[in-house]
Amino acid sequence: MPEAAAHIDLTGLANEIKRLGESLGFGKVGIADVALADDERYLERWLALARHGTMEYMARHGTKRARPAELVPGTARVVAARMDYLPEPTDAAERVLGDPRKGYVARYALGRDYHKVLRRRLQALATAIERRAGPIGYRVFVDSAPVLEKALARNAGLGWIGKHTNLLDRHDGSWFLLGEIYTDLPLPPDRPVTGHCGSCTACLDVCPTGAIVAPYELDARRCISYLTIEHKGPIPLEFREAIGNRIFGCDDCQLVCPWNRYARRAREGDFAPRHGLAAPDLVELFAWSEREWEERTAGSALRRAGYEGWLRNVAVALGNAPPGAGVVAALTSRAGHPSAVVREHVAWALTRHGAAA
Repeated sequence: MPEAAAHIDLTGLANEIKRLGESLGFGKVGIADVALADDERYLERWLALARHGTMEYMARHGTKRARPAELVPGTARVVAARMDYLPEPTDAAERVLGDPRKGYVARYALGRDYHKVLRRRLQALATAIERRAGPIGYRVFVDSAPVLEKALARNAGLGWIGKHTNLLDRHDGSWFLLGEIYTDLPLPPDRPVTGHCGSCTACLDVCPTGAIVAPYELDARRCISYLTIEHKGPIPLEFREAIGNRIFGCDDCQLVCPWNRYARRAREGDFAPRHGLAAPDLVELFAWSEREWEERTAGSALRRAGYEGWLRNVAVALGNAPPGAGVVAALTSRAGHPSAVVREHVAWALTRHGAAA
């Protein structure tokens, strides 16, 4: 514990941290303890079942992911924060999903890269804490290290982990992003939130690829977000048709969740859609050169897929699009692409339209 903390009203400081967080644009801020033994066992089982697919980094750091003090020595508490990101009403997202000529991008990725947005605000919050508490040990994380962010957010009272494995709040739904400050300040922790999914199975029923294999259990190898973003090789044939027009991520389980009728729109302007990606034309997207892709995805989470992955994903969506000369012409233009992965998915899509590569 920092020496100065012995003379601080820690309860008062915790309350002030929450007020400061909300003034910085966070929807809610809470304090989590670092006891994650049950979550560690869940993670070990998930890894043993190979449900992480090709995400080797999930197993790379041993117990550090579930033991914050091993990742950052001295960590006593975690300040967890969430920020709303939904940029438009959900019926707009549903219209895109219902139009196979359009490409669907997960709503969190339509604007500026959330890593940068949240990290900047969390750093400002950490600086504000130091001004009040004096020098402290801390580190800021936004999906950037081995952190069990949903478990910590649950412990901090920010929501419960739903059957789809996303964090849910009964007043605000699930359209928010998470970030953390690991600190050696022994702040009073908040109470974890109890679950309120009840008998609802809407998320399990709607998942296009059956990735939610049981309540509270996700097999990433079947998940469209994994397949279109994290996975770098060919997309398994069994999932290509089910992917539909989803070219970067998937929001289906959130779109059907009853609790999201209470979700709040983003107050943060950086999450507003850019470059027409809220409802883009697939043929136009497939024509982007690598230079155009670099320019239009600058400062965006879309960079995670890479240009090759982007073409692969759009090729799959074009294979699922209504037949037409424009679609076939677009696919044919990439039939000789240098990437074997792109060529394979183009050939599959052309076959879907009765054309040869």
